[in-house]
Amino acid sequence: MAEPTPRRNEPRLRPAPLLFEPAQAASDPEHFFDLESIDDPRELLARATELTQAFRAATDRAMEFQAIAAAQLADPRRFDRLTPADIAAQAEWTEDYAKKMVEFGRDLMRGVEGPGHVDPV
Repeated sequence: MAEPTPRRNEPRLRPAPLLFEPAQAASDPEHFFDLESIDDPRELLARATELTQAFRAATDRAMEFQAIAAAQLADPRRFDRLTPADIAAQAEWTEDYAKKMVEFGRDLMRGVEGPGHVDPV
């Protein structure tokens, strides 16, 4: 299970950088961030763990941006606002999940985060 996303008043951890792989390496299904070339299992575990943490942090951050975008698109002050069903269709979510993401995004934009705050996932 992923760790909770750091809140605005907590410093964000800076996980290992996700380096972009050259197109040639990325096209090789056996190649993954050069992990296959690491022979030492301790080093392999350390680098794979760094990558896992980096991907989790990136996922959490991207989800926050999704929620903020959903809240902005559903803002009733927008003349072109979208319904939760429209947002769900665009993001390939269920309508119920879109509603939760809109609420989560509104909370993020208001800076409301505390013990009663629940992430939508």
